[in-house]
Amino acid sequence: MIFIRDIIGELRRLAASTRGRLVVLTGARQCGKSTLALQAFPDYPILGFDSPVERTAYERLSPAAFAQQYPRAVLDEIQKQPSFIGTVKAAADRHSHLRYVLLGSSQLLLMQRVRETLAGRVAILELFPFMLNELVLPDEGTQPQPARIRRLLTPGGPAAETLFAGMPVSSPTFARAQRWWDYYLHWGGMPALRDEAFSDADRSAWLRDYRSTYLQRDLLDIARLDKLEPFVRAQSAAAIRSAQPVNFAGLARIADVSPPTAKQFMQYLAISYQVVFIPAYHRNREKRLSKQPKLHFVDPGIRRAILDKTGEPDGAEFESAVVSEVVKQARTARLPVTFHHLRTSDGREIDLLIETPDSYVAIECKQTSKVANADFRHLRGLAALLDKPLRCSIVVSNDPAVQTWDARANLWAVPAPWLLT
Repeated sequence: MIFIRDIIGELRRLAASTRGRLVVLTGARQCGKSTLALQAFPDYPILGFDSPVERTAYERLSPAAFAQQYPRAVLDEIQKQPSFIGTVKAAADRHSHLRYVLLGSSQLLLMQRVRETLAGRVAILELFPFMLNELVLPDEGTQPQPARIRRLLTPGGPAAETLFAGMPVSSPTFARAQRWWDYYLHWGGMPALRDEAFSDADRSAWLRDYRSTYLQRDLLDIARLDKLEPFVRAQSAAAIRSAQPVNFAGLARIADVSPPTAKQFMQYLAISYQVVFIPAYHRNREKRLSKQPKLHFVDPGIRRAILDKTGEPDGAEFESAVVSEVVKQARTARLPVTFHHLRTSDGREIDLLIETPDSYVAIECKQTSKVANADFRHLRGLAALLDKPLRCSIVVSNDPAVQTWDARANLWAVPAPWLLT
């Protein structure tokens, strides 16, 4: 089947611009970078650097020979041959008509070399596993529409009452979104799992194999570890603690490593697009840096594979799925927002506090199928703790109804599939 990615328009626009003569597209392994590049640029040859034989052949080319032979190309897994980025730079500096798209699944190695060699010369985009608005498509080849949360966070975007208006339960679009949300919570968004020939057993096996591939290839690219066992233990401990503040000392005890090593392991997970960290909010910006961030796995299916988990998702999985989906939507659209979680000494907790240039949007995640007044208790009076106006507060849940809980305080209850599509 043909699946059109949300980011394809931005990728084409950048590649056609002066700033996008060199475009870097980075993301987790198997998230669809090569397929997207092939769809976006069908007339570009794809040069693979994953193979040592091919790497050696390309390395022999001088900048002039490379420019003449490949005036346009997709360079896949370019971080495997970082020295070749110098050839790309020299060719692009001498010939303004050249167009190259650089792909890489190892964010650290690729971006480190890009910063060193191509600073000021590249446009950078991130590709994530399928987002919910990419899964919920009525027909093959349909262009995804921006999700409501993205439109809410876009500068000059519509107000909450405009975006959330309607009766989700009577909408066939919502019914489709609900089915895919249930799928996403169990299996995540890795493109390979959308194969119609896959059974649930096939999906489980693929996710287990993906974990092994990550450990054997991506991790070894990033860190030359003598032993994988401590990292595997730390990875499992992190998966158990998804949607919780990070305690590096606790992770270190489980993995039998030092706290600095545990922190380094978590950084490896972040730079390979396995997890995201949401920093703590404090009105004093300096104090935000000293507080514990919250950890969320990017893909629910991969987290479940790490834990060998089956059955229904729990509340932590629901929260991480919502938070990571909002983060992916915002980063894909390159919105000018930052993310925080909030925890006060008197027990108030806000799962996600989204800072825009002029306001905040607060999100509480509740797995409940029936929202109650108590679900809003941490959102009430929140504005007094913030240093910018609070635009609106949202309880995101499995309750299929959109409800204006308090119009004056702009409190909303919104179903997760309605917000994220």
